[in-house]
Amino acid sequence: MRAAGAVVTYEAGAVLVKPGQVVDRFVYVLDGEIEVVDPFSEERWSSSTLGATQFMGEISFLNGGAWSMPMRAVRETRVLEVPRAAMLQLMSEIPEMSDIVITVLAARRRKQLEARFSPLVLIGEDQDRDIRRIADFASRNRLPYASHPLGSQAALEVAQRCAIAADAPAVIFGRGHVVADPTPEKVARLLGVNYDLDDDAAFDVLIVGGGPAGVAAAVYAGAEGLDALVVEDTAIGGQAGTSSRIENYMGFPTGISGADLVWRGEVQAMKFGARFLMPRRVASLEEMENGRFCAVFDNGRRISASAVVVATGVQYKRLPIDRLGEFEGSGVYYSATENEARYCRDTAAVIIGGGNSAGQAAMFLSRSADRVHLIVRGRSLAASMSSYLSSRLEADPRITIEYESEVVALDGAERLTSVTIRNRGDGRERDVPTCALFVMVGAEPNTGWLSGLVDLDEKGFVLTGAAVGASSSYETSKPGVFAVGDVRAGSVKRVASSVGEGSVVISKVWSHLND
Repeated sequence: MRAAGAVVTYEAGAVLVKPGQVVDRFVYVLDGEIEVVDPFSEERWSSSTLGATQFMGEISFLNGGAWSMPMRAVRETRVLEVPRAAMLQLMSEIPEMSDIVITVLAARRRKQLEARFSPLVLIGEDQDRDIRRIADFASRNRLPYASHPLGSQAALEVAQRCAIAADAPAVIFGRGHVVADPTPEKVARLLGVNYDLDDDAAFDVLIVGGGPAGVAAAVYAGAEGLDALVVEDTAIGGQAGTSSRIENYMGFPTGISGADLVWRGEVQAMKFGARFLMPRRVASLEEMENGRFCAVFDNGRRISASAVVVATGVQYKRLPIDRLGEFEGSGVYYSATENEARYCRDTAAVIIGGGNSAGQAAMFLSRSADRVHLIVRGRSLAASMSSYLSSRLEADPRITIEYESEVVALDGAERLTSVTIRNRGDGRERDVPTCALFVMVGAEPNTGWLSGLVDLDEKGFVLTGAAVGASSSYETSKPGVFAVGDVRAGSVKRVASSVGEGSVVISKVWSHLND
């Protein structure tokens, strides 16, 4: 580190980093003391400080993101500053160093999430749909943020320090920075996970989709020394990231949330040099004259890659129920995480679906909701849900499974207040008061952006292997384009299978690049 870095001295009170600044260096403390500062009060945030032999840093260091914790020298402090690229090279060469750094950075992110300490503050999440979208994006991507109800003392204090009205929803990033017309894209840019690449930036492999298959492919691509970019349009973790508990994944006998599982993979991939970009959507893909592929993003920018891994997975279908779109984000949800669980505390929750995701959501929501209604069109769960899970649902006194039923109407003004459930056998209908309806039925592949470049089956899933005359089980009809995970026709729709396919496909990508 001394050979690669430089010694810098900071006077007492000097600010070393501010929220939103790019993490461009690794800072090791030689002598002195550094404190984390509350971005609003500018007072010391924690009783703990950093001293000699300790180091500054956040998990965003791995991906070249932005600082979220402002830091200041308590007294005259000497540090060793190592450029990010040089430090990452050292970490790749010295695994013991890498283990220490990554363990500490991951622990700091967990502490931030638990303490809700961040320059990103949301006011009025419960009242405003746009702010709920930002909360959902940050939560699913494990980005730290604080949230205060309108009219609360905490909201009033933040509003006063930022000189804004205390009775209106707002998104704030540090003292005095109020985000106008807030969107997940703007917030992601402030946090350094949404950034601009140079037009025609070249990569070895472009991985489209950040679910289990895409993240696994990124881990192995990075480990093999490939320059890999992962593009995700919603949240790292994909549909699996919305699962509150996965119990049938080998190695986790007590279960693990989908978000936590994939986040560990994301950190692992970044350790090997893979880059992540979100929320960013690939709008189209085309083959270039030199055999490489050009991907055009939804903002018009484009990059090129020698190979493409399609890992866009599937999305839950939107049911043909009147006013469904009107209530999306205001009572209708497609995932059941801690964020959504807060909206149905001490009331009823209604879940449409008979698969494992719906079952896990019912078990999870039963901890906070008074009653969970699981609406199933069929006569049993045997064909669509794991036996261990259906047995638990039937034994849980807070969960009611309503077979041969469907939701036919929604009611409410600005927010959902009730749903109408019809029994498909006798046609009887009844209203159930609820402010939270979870739709988890069926799945549709995300393949429209492929622009006809590869062959699809009648349902829109990507055909691979023998079905298109390809030598690899994961290669599509277009050499150099591979498909893994749920988006691939004939794949087993399980997290473990997706991880396995994402891991194996990189050997085929390597062969394609080196033929």
